[in-house]
Amino acid sequence: MSVDLTVVVPAYNEERRLAPTLAAIRAYLEGGSEGGDRDLRWELIVVDDGSTDGTLDIAADAEAADPRVRLIHSERNLGKGHALRMGVLASHGDRVLVTDADLATPIEELECLDKALTDGHAAAIGSRAGADATIETHQHRLRELLGRSGNFLIRTVAVPGVRDTQCGFKLFDGDRAREAFAASRLRGWGIDVEILQYFRRSGWPVAEVPVRWAHQEGSKLRPFDYVKVLAELTALKARAVRPKDLLVAALFLAMAITLYSGRWVAPGERYLPDSLQDQNQWEWFFAVTADNIRHLQNPLFTTLQNQPDGVNLMANTVMLGLSGPFAPVTWLLGPAIALNAAMTLGLAATAVAWYWLIRRRLVRHRGAAAVGAALAAFAPPMISHAHAHPNFMVLFMIPLIIDRALRLCGGGGEGAGGRVVRDGVVLGLFTTYQIFLGEEPLLLAAVGMLLFAVAYGAVRRDVARETFRPLARGLGVAVAVTVPLVAFPLYWQFFGPQSYTSVLHGDNAGNSPLALISFAERSLAGNEETANALSQNPTEQNAFYGWPLVALAFAIVVRLWERAVVKALAFTVLAAALLSLGPKFRIPLTDVVLPGPWAPLSHAPLFESVIESRVAMVCAPALGMLVALALAGLLPAARGMTAARYAGVAAVVLALLPIVPAPLRAVERAKAPEFIADGTWRQYLGEGESLVPVPLPDPGGAEALHWQTTADLGFSLPGGYFNGPWGPDRVGIYGAPPRNLSNLLRDVRSAGRAPQITDAWRRAARADLAHWNAGVVVLAPQEHDAELRVTVQELLDRPGKWVDGVWIWDLHKGS
Repeated sequence: MSVDLTVVVPAYNEERRLAPTLAAIRAYLEGGSEGGDRDLRWELIVVDDGSTDGTLDIAADAEAADPRVRLIHSERNLGKGHALRMGVLASHGDRVLVTDADLATPIEELECLDKALTDGHAAAIGSRAGADATIETHQHRLRELLGRSGNFLIRTVAVPGVRDTQCGFKLFDGDRAREAFAASRLRGWGIDVEILQYFRRSGWPVAEVPVRWAHQEGSKLRPFDYVKVLAELTALKARAVRPKDLLVAALFLAMAITLYSGRWVAPGERYLPDSLQDQNQWEWFFAVTADNIRHLQNPLFTTLQNQPDGVNLMANTVMLGLSGPFAPVTWLLGPAIALNAAMTLGLAATAVAWYWLIRRRLVRHRGAAAVGAALAAFAPPMISHAHAHPNFMVLFMIPLIIDRALRLCGGGGEGAGGRVVRDGVVLGLFTTYQIFLGEEPLLLAAVGMLLFAVAYGAVRRDVARETFRPLARGLGVAVAVTVPLVAFPLYWQFFGPQSYTSVLHGDNAGNSPLALISFAERSLAGNEETANALSQNPTEQNAFYGWPLVALAFAIVVRLWERAVVKALAFTVLAAALLSLGPKFRIPLTDVVLPGPWAPLSHAPLFESVIESRVAMVCAPALGMLVALALAGLLPAARGMTAARYAGVAAVVLALLPIVPAPLRAVERAKAPEFIADGTWRQYLGEGESLVPVPLPDPGGAEALHWQTTADLGFSLPGGYFNGPWGPDRVGIYGAPPRNLSNLLRDVRSAGRAPQITDAWRRAARADLAHWNAGVVVLAPQEHDAELRVTVQELLDRPGKWVDGVWIWDLHKGS
């Protein structure tokens, strides 16, 4: 049957509106309304989606009255998507119009859509967005706001560039519509987006045409249905993931689990010794965040450490964006398991995010992208921080931020203004979330992106001129979105209680040039003695890429030098490596000290608190991208492999093999004393009183934080391991400001000698204990515990009491 136009009307319980709608459509198609065409060959398909009222009878009467009207009936309600699919697949028209049964968009608007198809588009969709659209009758303000918000989320996630996906008035090229609907899977409201995605993937142009629209009472689309659309699209996206991509993700997860296998044996009973005291600290961070959420307390502050002054959590690396979502895991399984799960899954997610970015922006070969992503996520500095710093290895947002910035650079062309604003908003939201994951990694990522942009702009000035304005505008939008969302948390961080100005890391925080070409301790070719000599500690081995990888990167750059992206990546690696040397560095094997390129930044706001050696972490994803580019050229179809290509692949393998990470060392954890674990401490503490460990917890010994998490944060501690202010200038230090008693006990622990206690020492000790509102002093078995016990006895002028595996001095109610 030869038909010019098919009109498909899905209907579910539309007995009040269907008859006048069908009459209006028929009148228009027969030329009874202005713009109609009497010579038009048309058909009208009504799809009854299992209606329970008189809709089926009305449609059947229309079919009986006019052979051009056809009825398709479903025995039960299966959703708008199913109804549209049945109608379109039954159509014969050269063009297919789908319209809602309420005819909120008048049928006369078909002329506007028809013109767009005549101009060469494959589809024209009615749009209520934009200045040229006419809204004759508005919905309720709340409903309209919810609808706009839902539509914004849908188009941001699924079809960027389309401002109104859900308007029920769309005209398609018939053959392409039947192909798209035949491939569709959704049954609900998400069918509109699924079809638009199909057209976009197929390269078929879609026009968004402003139309007249009037809200009709009795609409079946509810605000909550936008959430259902997102759920449908999420499920569709999950089903669309290729098995090979799932295999890559599973490989990354297996690598992360293997890395932490020593702890997964018994997460609550194992400790990573190379984390120093940081595992205790991070478990405490997860525990205190979960506790604040459970009791609806301020998540930015606590007095559980540093009693009575407290700790500014926003000024510490508490990672609210991670510890907050993991709060249910912390409640159910404890902070040790929550932290291990967050770090394992976070590292795998970071690798997947780099894989997604490299495939999307750089190479299509999955194997090449997987190797590049593995290098970006499992590079030696990432493994070093995997011991103790989740904020520096859970970086899955950074690739998403980079991709969104690149979208802004491609924001030219028709409709660019809307896309720039949308991408700027999304970039602002991504940046906001990353701030709650880690500010210093975001700063370093910004440095890396700036280095790349400068280099690429210098090589491709035409691209720089074209992208400068949309990029600048998009960044402005991102800032406008981010600032209001983070204004109060950042105010609290920099000006709130226990805030500080900057953290000083000393003059030796930069990399040695040798660190860039040496091997990290946990690399297969690593040497513990060499790595420790070239780094501050095992958690700060921030370079250590190894000379084979450096040589390979040089060879790749030489071979692919004609490509602008390679030049920009090479500049990024070289500049980041040089910046990581710090404000000054010594030439190896000489006494010559030279000023480093970091010197101009060393006293700048924000940069003054950065450990300079960490800038070398920027090299990891850039090196990963260079390796991915090289492998993409070496790994064509199997029949295209030559001896030279096999040699190239072998060179990549040999360069990466020495830095393959070994599983992190894990040892049996010291258990909390029975006095803590059994809850005996409750008998000795009144409301507001603190428990004073001997010696006080500090960055050198923070086992008391493990006591606290074992006791479900039931008591507060003086001292602690955190960043806080010291002195009139409020300079940031690690731990609490020193006091007489805390200094004395720390010295006894270090020296192993009990000093001569004077009345002045006793008065100072009483003053400090009163300042901490101490309820009980607790000495657990440890090295030099005899000297510590003698010291405390002399200070308090009484012997201790052995209770449940510890010595205690009961100070309850000031006794």
